[in-house]
Amino acid sequence: MALRLYDSRSRTLSDFVPLVPDQVGIYVCGPTVQSSPHIGHLRSALVYDQLRRWLAHSGHHVTFVRNVTDIDDKVLVNAAGSDEPWWALAYRVELEFTAAYNAIGVLPPTYEPRATASIPEMHAIIGRLIDKGFAYPADDESGDVYFDARAWPQYGELTHQSLDDMAPSTDSDPRGKRDVRDFALWKGRKPEEPESASWQSPWGAGRPGWHIECSAMSTKYLGAQFDIHGGGIDLRFPHHENELAQSTAAGDPFANYWLHNGLVSVSGQKMSKSLGNSIFAAELIASARPLVLRYYLGAAHYRSTLEFHDGALAEAEAALGRIEGFLERAERRLEDTRFASDAVQVMPDEFVAAMDDDLGVPQALGVVHDTVRAGNAALDNEDLVEAAHALGAVIAMTSVLGINPLSSEWSTSSSGATDVALAALVERLLEDRQAAREGRDFVTADRVRDELNAAGITIEDGPSGSHWSLDG
Repeated sequence: MALRLYDSRSRTLSDFVPLVPDQVGIYVCGPTVQSSPHIGHLRSALVYDQLRRWLAHSGHHVTFVRNVTDIDDKVLVNAAGSDEPWWALAYRVELEFTAAYNAIGVLPPTYEPRATASIPEMHAIIGRLIDKGFAYPADDESGDVYFDARAWPQYGELTHQSLDDMAPSTDSDPRGKRDVRDFALWKGRKPEEPESASWQSPWGAGRPGWHIECSAMSTKYLGAQFDIHGGGIDLRFPHHENELAQSTAAGDPFANYWLHNGLVSVSGQKMSKSLGNSIFAAELIASARPLVLRYYLGAAHYRSTLEFHDGALAEAEAALGRIEGFLERAERRLEDTRFASDAVQVMPDEFVAAMDDDLGVPQALGVVHDTVRAGNAALDNEDLVEAAHALGAVIAMTSVLGINPLSSEWSTSSSGATDVALAALVERLLEDRQAAREGRDFVTADRVRDELNAAGITIEDGPSGSHWSLDG
């Protein structure tokens, strides 16, 4: 079964066919670096990281572009009235985003362009639009340039809206617009804005509109036509609609597939700053192991709403703990046995089918947990061949999802000072218990075991000695 993806533009589940066999170009709208990242930003980045990893596993060479919008109305507003220049604010927040992405194992993009580095490319697209009659400089000498929405018959094709049903565009001052739905390509500089936030252009000093930035950056790094454009469902209109309109009107075929991930709700409410229920990345990362966060953020289907509630991370910790417990138990039991070579990393067909069905991660995780249960049963029954097969399958599946607890990328994040101290204490108690058993003091040995069990620590005795694990 070939990979099938839900294309927002056609509103169909379609076979994914790259423009060039075995090569995939992906552009994802990255952050507008106006303020600190929140859980929604992490969820979106992780969705496309999962897609990228699956495409790479399937034999594709992936060029992954995620931009940084470092010049925007909101960046200027948030920097106004402070001693921090807008560009310093943008860079500081960009570093916060990078740190948050790294913490949950999001692979770095192939290219990560900043909007301020693609101004000439934006000028070129705007010039083509004016020449073709799909854009116009304002008549009021403000320096503004607008896309003429009514002049482009296909406007609205991404969100399946007619122009007359659309709300007025609010991305710019309407001072020179011919129609309230026209959107800004270039914004003439206003006296109250810093001179450093403007660039010379054929239409006067100013800065780019938000939408033209992504059209320029995507085609600069991926070409006039590329495979996939992704982003949050909240960007579908007006941002992505406007990107598609201006790019195709300028003559670029642009993206073949449009993917949109769902948002995050908090206890049943849409997360928003106005409701005061935003969960910022820093506090989320401080509240749980990064591997647990990755599991939680990636467990729902990418097009669904991800629900955050009290206990959500505990549920993810428990689910991940079951995977960790099996992997540790199986590796320990199979170590130095002739069955270790049977742990070949082969993904079950059911897992592959789930991932190829519009990136069905929930169903794929179901296969992971079914395999864990089967592997534990095999260990209980001393069926080491079947246990080895399960071990290899679980490693393969969790590795492609980026949640393999045995991977070196998680070793530092899961072994802090607390873990080291706990391990030292438990190992010392196990030594005391072993000494008691050797001295046939079974009362003491049982007491140590019971005390550890009461603390949530499971003891497993085997041919190679006693081993412990935290209860899932």
